[in-house]
Amino acid sequence: GESGTGKELIARALHERSPRSDKPFIRINCAAIPRELMESELFGYEQGAFTGAVGSKPGRFELADEGTLFLDEIGEIPLEMQVKLLRALQESEFERVGGVTTTRVDVRLVAATNQDLAQLVRDGAFREDLYYRLNVVPLRLPPLRERTEDVPDLVRHFLALAQEEHDLPVKSIDNEAMELLKRHKWPGNVRELRNVLERSLLIDPVRALAPSKLLPASPTRSGTDTELIDADTLPTLAAVEMTHIRRVVAACGGNRTRAAGVLE
Repeated sequence: GESGTGKELIARALHERSPRSDKPFIRINCAAIPRELMESELFGYEQGAFTGAVGSKPGRFELADEGTLFLDEIGEIPLEMQVKLLRALQESEFERVGGVTTTRVDVRLVAATNQDLAQLVRDGAFREDLYYRLNVVPLRLPPLRERTEDVPDLVRHFLALAQEEHDLPVKSIDNEAMELLKRHKWPGNVRELRNVLERSLLIDPVRALAPSKLLPASPTRSGTDTELIDADTLPTLAAVEMTHIRRVVAACGGNRTRAAGVLE
């Protein structure tokens, strides 16, 4: 699925609704791990295995024993590591870096990617045997633009979360604003929708959400049919800040102590 569609949420749901739900759920973002550290992160290391290894450390496979290991952005794993990952998946065993003892584990693996792994295989960037080992039960998470019927439920859910997190009064969203959200293409998917709602709520925590308060922004858009306000009409930052403070104080019934807590 594309970025922002909720791949980790699905992985957690699979774990929590499985017989392994009382066991560990271990996540690793393969794109965030330097190539030289990938093996030790996955399989752990023994004391003295490399400079700085002053003690032994278990890897993610060991930590996830009897539970679920979620490999996010699996397409970013270097080719040289893919062979070792394949062996760990096929044999359910591995050795720590610098170790000679074989460790066996019982791990359920869930992998996610925003890339086309089949194309990476054709390009020689991903091992074909690993691809087929992973591709047992594939799930495609559709982008938000393909499931606009979910937008109203997501809007209500994220508004409730943001209002609770920031201790703001419950507010509604008018029909015109909801239709605008349903028509938007959402290149950032569910993550972008949540951020837009939170930003709009913080800008005006009192009045109902209206089209003029919804400010989606994307570094990849040129500002055609997705532009929602005219930047020339924006007030100064100082004016926005003062308006926001006054509205929060009003929403708190004039209680400045509570308003200060909301604004903190």
